[in-house]
Amino acid sequence: MCSKNLPAPKTSRLSRREFGQAGLLAAAGLAVPGLKAQTRPEKTRLVLAVGGKSALHHLPLTIAEQLGYFRAEGLELDISDVQTSLRATQAVSSGAAHVCASTFEQVLGLQAKNQWFQAFVVQARTPQIALGVSTRSMPAYKTPVDLKGKKIGISPTEAASYMVVNSVLARARLTTSEVNLFEFSNSASASGALRSGQIDAISYADPAMTMLEQKGDIKIIADTRTLKGAREVFGGAMPSASLFAPSEFIQKNPNTCQALTNAIVHALKWLQTAGPGDIIKTVPDAYLLGDRALYLACFEQLRESISPDGLMPEDAARTALLALLSFNPSIQGNKIDLSRTYSNEFARRAKGRFKA
Repeated sequence: MCSKNLPAPKTSRLSRREFGQAGLLAAAGLAVPGLKAQTRPEKTRLVLAVGGKSALHHLPLTIAEQLGYFRAEGLELDISDVQTSLRATQAVSSGAAHVCASTFEQVLGLQAKNQWFQAFVVQARTPQIALGVSTRSMPAYKTPVDLKGKKIGISPTEAASYMVVNSVLARARLTTSEVNLFEFSNSASASGALRSGQIDAISYADPAMTMLEQKGDIKIIADTRTLKGAREVFGGAMPSASLFAPSEFIQKNPNTCQALTNAIVHALKWLQTAGPGDIIKTVPDAYLLGDRALYLACFEQLRESISPDGLMPEDAARTALLALLSFNPSIQGNKIDLSRTYSNEFARRAKGRFKA
């Protein structure tokens, strides 16, 4: 077990009202250049870096690849799985990849460092993280106040894992300084620690959470795998996996970005009606966790969190910023221009084309 007690974030003085105007600007999206007369992408060969390709929040990317939707748009895509969201972002920042498939809060963090990136299609509209308490060590759990002094396992590679804990504690007027946070490099070690009593609660993604719940090891107390649960935790729509690229790349290659968006939205359209059999036939065997029933249970659990059309939900960027500020107070929120963090123009065109 790799453990680390994390410092409590400083209380942010910024309020939702302060970001109201910026949020309205973001809803409109940043204007993008009009598509050129030709439909052929400016770049047909691309490297796309993804953090954890087999993760369910990247399922639309996998579907688009497996069903040939990228090829159909004239793209020859080299998908490089670098395992974590942070590494995927670093790959694009360094020039090793053209486009990134990662969590939206990465775009906000990059802008805070004066690196201008923009998300142009959304795969997942919730973080797909759940927080559960051990039925063994906390059988009498009633409210988040009961978490005070407890040991909570989180993922070191997913900011959302921390943010869910932070938001739940805040509702009980607690801070992360009043609990003990332990980072686990993978879900197997985190699950093992919970079962052995080394930790009292866990904030993680599937399949770990569904498996622990099915076996009666945990009671879910916060669930961002659903739209309702995400709103309860974060107070609004909270986007997750998206495709994004440097703003300069998007400006110079609008047809390429449109082709990428078309492929993803086509996959999202397919997923709206896909049944269990369709999923099993399309998803690579290696992604099925050696347990098809568990994978399908995870898929059904978070199905509604998959974006139906690739659009960034209204006010979602603002919600993400507020959550990030609570997690990383070093970011100066009043210097973040939300209107430049995403565009819905490409997804709107793709939605019209595929009737998503």
